[in-house]
Amino acid sequence: MNKYLSLISISLILSGCQALAPDYDPSVGDIHTPAASHDTTDQGSVDFSPETLISLLAAEIAGQRDRFDIASDNYSEQAQLTGDPGVAERAFRIAEYLGEDQRALTSALIWANAAPENLEAQRYAAIQLAQAQRFDEALQRMETVLAAQGETQFDFLALTAAQSDDKTRQALLQSFDRLLIKHPHNQQLLFSKAILLSQDERSEEALQLLEDQPKKYAVPATLLLRARLLSQLNRSEEALPLLRAALKKYPDDTRLRMTYARHLIELNRLEEARAEFLELLQQSPNDDDLRFSLALINMDLNAWREAQVYLEELLERGSHTNAAYFHLGRVFEELENTQQAIEAYKAVQPIEGYLASQQRIITLLLAEQRLKEASTYFDTQRIEQPSLTIQLYLIEVENLANNNQVETAWLRINQALDDFTDDPSLLYTRAMIADKRNDLAQLEQDLRLIIQRNPKSAMALNALGYTLADRTDRLEEARQLIEQAHELEPSDAAITDSLGWVYYRLGDLVTAERLLREAFASFPDAEVAAHLGEVLWQQNKRAEARKIWNKAFKAQPNDTVLIETIQRLTDKEP
Repeated sequence: MNKYLSLISISLILSGCQALAPDYDPSVGDIHTPAASHDTTDQGSVDFSPETLISLLAAEIAGQRDRFDIASDNYSEQAQLTGDPGVAERAFRIAEYLGEDQRALTSALIWANAAPENLEAQRYAAIQLAQAQRFDEALQRMETVLAAQGETQFDFLALTAAQSDDKTRQALLQSFDRLLIKHPHNQQLLFSKAILLSQDERSEEALQLLEDQPKKYAVPATLLLRARLLSQLNRSEEALPLLRAALKKYPDDTRLRMTYARHLIELNRLEEARAEFLELLQQSPNDDDLRFSLALINMDLNAWREAQVYLEELLERGSHTNAAYFHLGRVFEELENTQQAIEAYKAVQPIEGYLASQQRIITLLLAEQRLKEASTYFDTQRIEQPSLTIQLYLIEVENLANNNQVETAWLRINQALDDFTDDPSLLYTRAMIADKRNDLAQLEQDLRLIIQRNPKSAMALNALGYTLADRTDRLEEARQLIEQAHELEPSDAAITDSLGWVYYRLGDLVTAERLLREAFASFPDAEVAAHLGEVLWQQNKRAEARKIWNKAFKAQPNDTVLIETIQRLTDKEP
């Protein structure tokens, strides 16, 4: 289900915080008469020198001509020279718009210090201090705003401090506890404390803090955090009634509905999730992330026609184009329209999803015995996408080899190596095709060349060792090669399987069984099952061997190694 979450998990908790600032256009001059833009109750009259007036006028003209760098330079300089809150505010907003963090902090502090009764100035200064990791100073400013019953940003402070060191988080927690004595139902303080507790792996405590609050005080941000904490504690089912109740109270809150839909997906309740996404799309008809998520949900529900509608809408809107074409290809495959599927895959551009689409194209062409068309197509793609030539060769060759076109694959891989002589991935692929041609000399030559150039190539060491163990009597040499690979990649189940197999061939059944059980536990593949079953069979543990084989056969009924093993040892069809 992560494919939906990757689209829609855009920090719902963060979006539950108050907006830090309205959209701001620095080209709109709000200080045509510099001293007149701010409330005269906040400061006394300020007389500007001619130099200051000229500098500010130049800044305004520069801003109207989109030279915000000049505007920022001039306003920042004059804010420091004059200490005027109006000038400092303008300097802050331009610097924030441009992402000039240090300049925004300096200007915000000048503004706040010059206008101590201006709660907006104090709040923005606190935000900038928090971003600069100056948490104690930020907290002092926020306390001032809280005491005056203004809009605070304790949530932003907590979210910023969440990744700081333990000492800082503990100091903030103590400060929040102190403030909660005076303001026990302040939702930002509660939210902030819960954030810090969860960051310290105290999710149960954070959840209890929020749940202990009377329901009438709950706001969307704290409800969202409760749902997230329940999910972290593997209690997603409990989050559903909480979110349903919240949606009754806040039916138009998209964050709540999105979180509810996400929980439904996590619990595989896709029909209900689809209904929620439909509601979200009705509320936000231009949100193409929602449209794409609906397409994916419908695909998982095998509602192919519905998925097609949403994907084609995305293409008409020019949104998520590559992904839409790729998934549309899959939809057409399921609708058994091979040519439309191929055309959709061909429309995927050479960015994300391109190579996967080429894989599907050759699979479909070879399934219909369109070999010549496949060859011509891949020749063209290599000309059009020269930077992807090797990857395109590999896709074509591997698919040819896997579709009983071994000789064609052999011609193609040699063609590739004529152009890219030293490429290890091409050499390895040729070795695997040589194996299919029973050309062990070529296989060994290519794999040893890879090992010579890269002695730490666990893949090549393992492939050569396993081939020698399985197809020759050079067992001690095979063991040494696989042991080297195992030292390099001790957690690789395929290498552990090879090591178990070589010990079986050497006659050490106890060691073989231990290694093969280890491999099978982490990677219950049919070939590993075949090897483990054979070792158990030779030790007269035949009931267990049959059980392992049967389970693997149900999962992979066409695995040739498994079928051959069962037939050879039992003299029966699997």
